[in-house]
Amino acid sequence: MPFTPYHFGPSACLGLPLKKRIDIPVFVLVNVVVDFEPLAVMLFDLDYPLHGFFHTFLFGGLLGLICGILAYPAKNFFKRWMQLFRLPYQTSIIKMIVSGILGVWFHILLDGVLYGEMHPFWPIAFNPLHRIISYSSLFSLCEIACIAAIVIYPARAYFIYRKKSPETITEKIHKQE
Repeated sequence: MPFTPYHFGPSACLGLPLKKRIDIPVFVLVNVVVDFEPLAVMLFDLDYPLHGFFHTFLFGGLLGLICGILAYPAKNFFKRWMQLFRLPYQTSIIKMIVSGILGVWFHILLDGVLYGEMHPFWPIAFNPLHRIISYSSLFSLCEIACIAAIVIYPARAYFIYRKKSPETITEKIHKQE
């Protein structure tokens, strides 16, 4: 994707419903980290493919593994951020590693549709993902996913809040009187 933010919608839309299985902060962050590769190519005018080794499932998976391990010491920081968004957060090193790998692979799936020069299944120099749907359809799906995530998040936060606080608003008002 030309702009990494397009990955946030699909990542959040997928991550929020699966939050018991994946580590949302790691899953979303690796979608950004993997794009440091094309950013470095553009900034430093490197003689290297824009979407090189880290945009392959093999090396991207390795990057996700490393990111998951490196993120583990920051688990308390992530927990505080998730609490700000009223999302419970429990993680483990395994959950963070798996989330790192899956996050990079998800990124590669999205980019593979757009960029014919990518070789996601390297060493096979072929991209079967390229144009399986049109650019405009992919961008529309990313935008819809972003909107869906914006709807899922408050609904999930509301139900978590209701579960922790079974009192109705009316009962809370009467208690204050």
